Amino acid sequence: MDRLLEVFPFGKSSAPDEFWALRDVSLSVDRGEVLGVVGPNGSGKSTLLQIVSGILEPTRGRVITRGRIAALLELGAGFNPEFTGRENVFLNGEILGISRREMERVFPEIEKFAEIGSFVDRPVKEYSSGMYVRLAFATAIHVDPEILIVDEALAVGDAIFANRCIKKFEDLKKRGVTVLFVSHDLGLVKRLSDRAALMVDGRVAAYGSPSEVVNRYVGLVLEREQQQPQREETPAGTFRHGDGASRVTEVALIDAQGAATRSLQPGEPVTIRVRARAEKDLEDPVVGVLIRNRLGIDVFGTNTRIEGVDLGCVTAGETFEVGFTFDCLLTRQDYTLTVATQYREGYSQDWLDDVVSFSVVDARDVAGLANFKTKVDWRRIPA
Repeated sequence: MDRLLEVFPFGKSSAPDEFWALRDVSLSVDRGEVLGVVGPNGSGKSTLLQIVSGILEPTRGRVITRGRIAALLELGAGFNPEFTGRENVFLNGEILGISRREMERVFPEIEKFAEIGSFVDRPVKEYSSGMYVRLAFATAIHVDPEILIVDEALAVGDAIFANRCIKKFEDLKKRGVTVLFVSHDLGLVKRLSDRAALMVDGRVAAYGSPSEVVNRYVGLVLEREQQQPQREETPAGTFRHGDGASRVTEVALIDAQGAATRSLQPGEPVTIRVRARAEKDLEDPVVGVLIRNRLGIDVFGTNTRIEGVDLGCVTAGETFEVGFTFDCLLTRQDYTLTVATQYREGYSQDWLDDVVSFSVVDARDVAGLANFKTKVDWRRIPA
């Protein structure tokens, strides 16, 4: 009825505004490359993956893919709820053009990876969301895809399954499989991606290294919360955002001797010194620090509010300085330091991503991120 009324000029109904889920999107992903796609809800991420998968046809433009595509999109797509898990696995194989004999060969691997036990012979409508994703993901990665597309499917899995999937992603990457995935886990995007794309309002707002794209996304989210968009690119290439109520003027990493350094030893005390200037009168501003490793994963972060330190009232033009001192318990890696001044509610006054880089040097090859002081006791137990 609404469409008929639009035809008649005397009708009261006005023509609806056009909405483009995607517009002017241009991306190129090389073979064996992992592309992470981030962005707020409704920005066009899922639509983009559906078009690449061939589920949707673009209104304009074209998509060129080379190779077999395996897609794991929204929960519920691709499986018949009345069929058992086993039947759905073989059905997916037939849709992808894989022979019955080949699917029978890889089915034990799929069953082992999914770990859903006897439920594999139960209708999938009886599955929990976690079981469903386990089987769907296991099927997608074991049909030898040349392009794997994953849309936020790992969000419903438990920690053990998520770690297993991450290892599988890394294995697929080594085998030269092209991966496109959407995730709101920004640490995962930094860890797995070769490049990343930030989608905003159906367009590519940023495209490049995962760390830079994620930093821009975080800045965008904070600015929207403040409803006072203000972005600034620092000369060093660090992404900076905030409302400008205060401004960080100096960041330094100080060793045990009181000298500025970019190299630390495990176990030695270190101080992160942040100096800022108030651009207007402030009531109890918060100063925070965040350490990330070379993959962009958050390692440790704290601020004056968490530590129970009240900076009181700071007048416009006044400079204030905060030092965070702790023992360096990091393993031998390269790290970056992010600093910020904020309101107590969490809104940013001045936020500088990855403003200082430093290294931890150690003769011991300790695994992981933390280098705890360890005491080892041992004894022989007679038989």
